[in-house]
Amino acid sequence: MKKPIISAIAAAVVISLAGCSEKPNITVADATAANQVVASTAESVAATNILMQPFTGPYEGVPAFDKMNLDLLIPAVTAGMELQLAEIDAIANDPAAPNFENTFAAMERAGKALDNVFTYWGIWASNMSSPEFRAIQRELSPKLSEFSSKISQNKALFERVKAVYESDEYKTMTLEQQRIVKSSYEGFVRSGILLDEAGQKRTAEINKELAKLHTQFANNVLNDEESYVTYITKDQLSGLPDSFVKASAAAAEQRGQAGKYAITNTRSSMDPFLTYSDNRELREKVWNTYYSRGDNGDEFDNNEIIKQILTLRHERVQLLGFDNYAQWRLQDRMAKNPENAMALMDKVWPAAIARVEEEVADMQAIADAEGADITIAPWDYRYYAEKVRKATYDLDSDEVKAYLQLDKLREAMFYVAGRLFNFSFTPVPEGSVPVWHPDVKVWEVNDKTSGDNIGLWYLDPFARQGKRSGAWATYYRSYTTFDGETNVLSSNNSNFVKGAEGEPSLISWDDAETYFHEFGHALHFLASDVAYPSSHSGVRDYTEFQSQLLERWILTDEVIDNYLVHYETGEPIPKDLVAKIKNASTFNEGFKTTEYMASAIMDLKYHTTDPSTIEPDAFEREELAKLGMPEEIVMRHRTTHFGHIFSGEGYAAAYYGYMWAEVLTSDAAEAFAEAPGGFYDEEVADRLVKYLFAVRNAMDPADAYRAFRGRDANVEALMRDRGFPVPKAEEE
Repeated sequence: MKKPIISAIAAAVVISLAGCSEKPNITVADATAANQVVASTAESVAATNILMQPFTGPYEGVPAFDKMNLDLLIPAVTAGMELQLAEIDAIANDPAAPNFENTFAAMERAGKALDNVFTYWGIWASNMSSPEFRAIQRELSPKLSEFSSKISQNKALFERVKAVYESDEYKTMTLEQQRIVKSSYEGFVRSGILLDEAGQKRTAEINKELAKLHTQFANNVLNDEESYVTYITKDQLSGLPDSFVKASAAAAEQRGQAGKYAITNTRSSMDPFLTYSDNRELREKVWNTYYSRGDNGDEFDNNEIIKQILTLRHERVQLLGFDNYAQWRLQDRMAKNPENAMALMDKVWPAAIARVEEEVADMQAIADAEGADITIAPWDYRYYAEKVRKATYDLDSDEVKAYLQLDKLREAMFYVAGRLFNFSFTPVPEGSVPVWHPDVKVWEVNDKTSGDNIGLWYLDPFARQGKRSGAWATYYRSYTTFDGETNVLSSNNSNFVKGAEGEPSLISWDDAETYFHEFGHALHFLASDVAYPSSHSGVRDYTEFQSQLLERWILTDEVIDNYLVHYETGEPIPKDLVAKIKNASTFNEGFKTTEYMASAIMDLKYHTTDPSTIEPDAFEREELAKLGMPEEIVMRHRTTHFGHIFSGEGYAAAYYGYMWAEVLTSDAAEAFAEAPGGFYDEEVADRLVKYLFAVRNAMDPADAYRAFRGRDANVEALMRDRGFPVPKAEEE
């Protein structure tokens, strides 16, 4: 590993500059001279380090994924931080009176080199992790936290932000500019800028320690996903679909276990195995392996880390004057406070667990009729739910899967994007755009009418070692206009089980919904029409709404008739099978809602409870028992592998946001269902793009939704969607 090419003098300058607001003897001239030293040193690194350099090549430049080299990462991050701190301090010490252009627009321009570095960092962290990268991640995470604190605690910078926020200019700004200024001001306050010196110091220390713990938590989960693989033999395949068997054989061969079948420790492998395997003992083993991630009592156990994370978060928000972490976190979310978030959970939870009781009774009846002599356990739920589905709706999930080809579904998504957004997708010639793995493909996205290039869409669909579990969307460049238009580099990433050589990749109905869901995020990036990068920072309990909504187009006639075709015969899915799918649309909704809500409720409980009283395993059991959690189901994300809330703070105290967004989704779907043109109604689609996608976070989400719908959303639409009883309106 090469050492960072950073001089001791430059490093010292960065540290002194970061504290300049507490060192009044440093003048603007001093700061300018120091900035020049730092910039000169860091720029010498940037000149030769591909990770820091502007993207080059076609489409206004693309990341050099083919030239990624881990040896370059530490020097790039270190120099990138130095450059951005120099830029920030130049803004903070600008002798000109603060205004939007010299303060906020200048901050929007700062940190371009570091932004470029983090494009590559994200690939190493999510798509191609390795022990070498994780070591670098552990080394750099606390330094990155210190870097962030130096900006968020820069009092000179805050004074300029505050001055603009309180100025007459603020009243004349565009709504987007006002939102950026207000959010920035409030962000500084939430980060502790108004604390005394001791409070700020302790806040920075806490952030640094949390950065280490978040990284360790995530890497522990990834270790358990990579290290635990269940290998089975030919005589243990009973019940498993042929497509799954072939994919599992290929996965075993890749791991040097030719002749066996690998059940990997990911949801995309675990879920179908538990649904179809006739071997109850193996189902229990696979279930335990998956749900015990981070909870195996070894060096990768996350229980102690969780306690430390909760304790540090609680201490930090108490310094800021809040009773608990959730109060602090939800100030700028649509829910506003944990009470409102929990109130939504309370409305839906009773109906969800009541439905689970009905589902379990149906499953137990089948098990009893078969003479299984068992009581339904968590590892039986998917297996017997599938039997109930067949018995009740004459619907075989494996039969449906034969019509769900990954490539065809991708074309269906392109069709929907063409109808709603006027986008076209054309594959770029192989080799013309660098990628990080041979599985990754790239498409050019254009406006169908003008032919103008919107950007690129990268797709990395398959599971592999070193890739984190789940599905996600991201972007490598966002659309902005304040310094000239930029096109979008968007990306979708999944962990589907790759089909055997020469075979199509078939996925489940749930996976198909996830595929559309994540594509909804990509469309949110591609359809954006905002001036500033900051407007892409979304409100967490709103940003899932757009992607959830896109799932609804899978069952439109246009998609069904043209893209759901049998992988062997090419015949369209039969109308009677479609009818069965629609009839069963709320089937197993008790399970899906309850496993999700258990995680969402526990997230809120973890972040509204004194952490000194929490032992994670015991707390999880005790609190779920108080809720009346059905013993046949566990949390979708058990505490020790709940990466949404413990591998970072993005969803911490905010996992409820999926349900909050689902209320909007159900209500918005009814707007399309009621329109003359249905789900492809041009007038509703125009409002969809204008108010729900293009504006990103340049408009308050509540205002944006009202502009689309003409009113606020209501929870009754969600209850109807899930087939739950709609509560009668309370009397005035």
